[in-house]
Amino acid sequence: MKIAKTRLRPAPRQLELDVHFAVSPVGLPNAEQFAHWVAAALRCGPRVAQIGLRVVDEAEGRSLNHDYRGKDSATNVLSFALNEGEETLANLPLFGDIVLCAPVVAAEAAEQNKTLAAHYAHLTVHGVLHLRGYDHADDAEAECMEALETAILARLGYANPYAEAAD
Repeated sequence: MKIAKTRLRPAPRQLELDVHFAVSPVGLPNAEQFAHWVAAALRCGPRVAQIGLRVVDEAEGRSLNHDYRGKDSATNVLSFALNEGEETLANLPLFGDIVLCAPVVAAEAAEQNKTLAAHYAHLTVHGVLHLRGYDHADDAEAECMEALETAILARLGYANPYAEAAD
């Protein structure tokens, strides 16, 4: 009697990513690059995700940061998870939005001597991890999140984004 072995494969990941540019996209990563970075950050996460990603100017970035975080300045990345503050249930889709502020990202990349693509990749991964429930409110959480970001970015071919800060 011959027994056939069947290897069960996980269901394919489904990512629905809606990319919007509220600024000129010239010189910025394209939708395919953002999708690649988002998919990398979801590699060991939820199987199904629906994410909106918006690249904004400083005025919109400042307004959102003021409205949602009470800070009167633009920030590099904001994440808005649909289920923020709630326990994430296994096998449920991930829903959320990521906002990247183009002028802030560009200024930081220049200050940190990073390519614009490397910094966008880092902040995109960072934003997705926030959607997945990761945070950096205390040192232990920050260390865990930074290690995961560094590993994901290394798989994407980017240097450790925190290496300069450690030197």
